[in-house]
Amino acid sequence: MRISIVGSGYVGLVSGAGLSEVGHHVLCMDINEKRIEDLRHGIVPIFEPGLDDLLQENMRQGRLEFTSSIAQALEGAEVLIIAVGTPPDEDGSADLSHVLAVAASVGKLMQAPLLVVVKSTVPVGTCEKVSDTIARELALRGLDINFTVASNPEFLKEGAAIADFMKPDRIVVGVEKGKPEAETLLRELYAPFNRNHEKLLIMDVRSSELTKYAANTMLATKISLMNELSNIAQRVGADIEHVRNGIGSDPRIGYSFIYPGAGYGGSCFPKDVRALERTASQHGYQAEMLQAVEAVNNRQKHKPFELLNSHFEGHLAGLKVAIWGLSFKPNTDDIREAPALVLIDSLLKAGATVRAHDPEAAAETSQLFTGSEEFACFEDPYEATAGADALVLMTEWKLYWAPDFNQLHQSMNQSVIVDGRNIWSPEIVRNFGITYYSIGRP
Repeated sequence: MRISIVGSGYVGLVSGAGLSEVGHHVLCMDINEKRIEDLRHGIVPIFEPGLDDLLQENMRQGRLEFTSSIAQALEGAEVLIIAVGTPPDEDGSADLSHVLAVAASVGKLMQAPLLVVVKSTVPVGTCEKVSDTIARELALRGLDINFTVASNPEFLKEGAAIADFMKPDRIVVGVEKGKPEAETLLRELYAPFNRNHEKLLIMDVRSSELTKYAANTMLATKISLMNELSNIAQRVGADIEHVRNGIGSDPRIGYSFIYPGAGYGGSCFPKDVRALERTASQHGYQAEMLQAVEAVNNRQKHKPFELLNSHFEGHLAGLKVAIWGLSFKPNTDDIREAPALVLIDSLLKAGATVRAHDPEAAAETSQLFTGSEEFACFEDPYEATAGADALVLMTEWKLYWAPDFNQLHQSMNQSVIVDGRNIWSPEIVRNFGITYYSIGRP
């Protein structure tokens, strides 16, 4: 099939790489001409394990191309996938301006029947707005060209997106009633991913749109609930890690997303929780649980700073604090709403100097704090901790799991560690003479 994807960011590139890998001809379009030019030269704007190789191989095979022209993207396309960003608006609702701009361009330029698939994360009812926008532009041109708008939300985990796309556990598709041709095209599109067993979940468009938000808010709720429990555990003298094992062994609960820590970040959970809460409000419903999920998460992001501030009795000015991990999770360079940014901001306001390390997100983080003489990133994690008064672990990259605690103890000015992800054993760390704090453990 000939497929065009509008939006060459995270979702668009992963989708383009995956679809071209199974034999479809994919044209990825983006209005950012520099990004398109970089992609043509093999320069990928994001870090995602395996993505570079997959993109370059399919470009070499001629199945994957890039353009900055929406007209070229529409030419000969059977399916056009919208994968542009939907950032949060000032009131927390999803900003649909990019999605609707694409829809308007489609209506102004399309010349042949087309299936438009909305893969961007959008509020319920957006596909109808996309359809109305295309129809309005066609009417202004005096044309009656058949088109259908379908919903196909993505369920990609940053850091494991290629595996998620190539071996999905489900493929959610929302199609309009009376449009069997849309379902037929989508089944053909995803046939290579659907051979082992039936993974396609066909439903109405509005249910498909809500499914994406429901999944993310459910996972975010588990995280916030576990962090709430960790705060209770710390106060009553219980160990949240024992509690986690105790409840995770219940198959109704499971071990996924019940790790206590410094809160969640990234491009999905924070904005999707807010957007769904805003959607509920617009329909006259107060989603109190969603409000609580967000409130707990925002509070939890301040936990590492509170532990440091308590240990040093509020005297952080002039101290050097090392931070390991800046991205919101391992295996990505994404720092959007990362808990580490909250910690850095709090430390700088308290007068501390921050020395940071991250294998992928250092450059992007440094740009945010350009001009600050009190913030610096280092290429080696131990270079960041040399002479530091404290070390805070914020992202559980694998290279941090088994550090040389003796070297840390010897090289740091004061041996204080705050483990914001509970990856180290308190007994082992304390055996090296290090003062150790973690989340939800006495």
